[in-house]
This record gives sequence, C-alpha cells and structure tokens, in this order.
Amino acid sequence: MSPAHVLVFGGTSDAVTLCRMLEQARIRYTLSVATPTGLAAVQSLTAPVIQGRLDADTMRRWICEHQVDCVIDAAHPYAQQLRETIVAASLKTGCPVIRYERPMPVEFGTHPLLIKVNSIADACDQITPTQQKVLLTTGSKDLARFCQQLSDKTVYARVLPTAAVVAECESLGLNYAQIIAMKGPFPAAMNHALYEMIQPDVVITKESGQAGGFAEKVQPCLALGIPCIVIRRPPQRFVSHYIETLHDLDACEALFCSWQQKE
Repeated sequence: MSPAHVLVFGGTSDAVTLCRMLEQARIRYTLSVATPTGLAAVQSLTAPVIQGRLDADTMRRWICEHQVDCVIDAAHPYAQQLRETIVAASLKTGCPVIRYERPMPVEFGTHPLLIKVNSIADACDQITPTQQKVLLTTGSKDLARFCQQLSDKTVYARVLPTAAVVAECESLGLNYAQIIAMKGPFPAAMNHALYEMIQPDVVITKESGQAGGFAEKVQPCLALGIPCIVIRRPPQRFVSHYIETLHDLDACEALFCSWQQKE
C-alpha cells in the first residue's frame, strides 16, 4: 500500500515527529488535533490541520470528501474516546487504520511506594486520610473528576500554561498556590525540586512513556520517599481493526520509506 492522502490523528510530540517523517518521505497528509493546545504544538508543520473534536459521522464524511486512503491513529495512549471514533468511522468508509502506540515506560519493578491502579476512581481510593496534599501530574483533562473525588484534600495540579487551562483550574476552586502552570516534560532534577518545594503527601501520574517523562516523574518520588500512584494505560482495544500497530518511531519511518519507494 502506498497511500495518496493520509489523515493523522494526534497532537502529541510523537505525532509531530511522525508527521515530519511523512513530510520527509513526501507523502501528502492532513493532521487532526482536538484542542487549541494540540494546535499550538503542531505549528511547525507545513500540512493542513483540522482543529476540533470530530464525531464519527463528520470524520467519515471528511475521509470520503478528501479521498483519504489511510488513517494513522497517533493519539495519546489515554485518548480512548477518539480511538473509538476513529474505528467507527473507518468501519463505515473501509479506510485502513494504522495505530501508533507509544512504547510502554520503563518498569520500576515492585516498590512499596509505587502503587499501580486502573482508573481515576481507583487512584483516589488509594489515598489515605493522612495524605492531605495531593500533587497531580496528569494534566487538566480529568482535573474536574479529581477535584470532585478529592474535595477533602489540598490538590496541586501541574497543567499547561494557557489562559484557558488556568481559568479551568480556578473555576474548580484551585488558588494560585495550587496551580503549577508549566510545559513539560521535565528532567528528574526539576521534578525533584518541585516535589521538595510542594512536599506532597502523594503524587498521581500516568503511564505516559518516555515522551511524557514518566520515569523522570517517578524516580524523584522514590528518592524522596513520596508514594506515587500510577494510573495504568487503558487496555489496547480494537487491535483487530488495525492493519498494523507500530510501537516505535523507527518502525514508522521504515514504513513511510517503503511507501515512498513504491511510488
């Protein structure tokens, strides 16, 4: 298969790298991002960008009207709703889908301070009555759910430094001391310094992988003796619907080069 028009979904750093590879291979593509933050992250790319969340019918029409013959799902590992929408649209159009799945983060083995859970609710349930200061390094997407379930705690949230995100934090009752507006990922030393400054009783994060700075978030917790609750990635669904699942960017580059050679 050597597609004439590829539709890529994703506003992550991985998606940007993948799109640059498509450009280098001279393969026509369009990128779809859900949020203004995602749009800001892809400004360096030359291809057209669709900004906003698409439902399955809108996605299906766009694929047909713009003669897309391959979809690449390079969305964030936790973007389950988008993943379901892509599969639904592809089933209606017959357009093949390739999934790029960011590599799993490095394993820390068993550690008494490292607690793995499967959901936000499970993460909140793990927090004990004596753990009053909670630092979230999970972004703003699920912040409202955390604030609701942790209403009796002092929540600190590290989020992107945009006006809309900060306003959302304030609307949820967080004050200026609880909002850490910074663009990551960060080195371990910077996270170490932040944890020392805030002195949280517990940190909550996600299995974001290397691109999300997962190890750099966890290592300082263990070094400082801070419990770290990790929300596992959602199980991989729809595997049978993908014509291929790629787990590293080198494999993506090799695939695009093979497309270029078939032109």
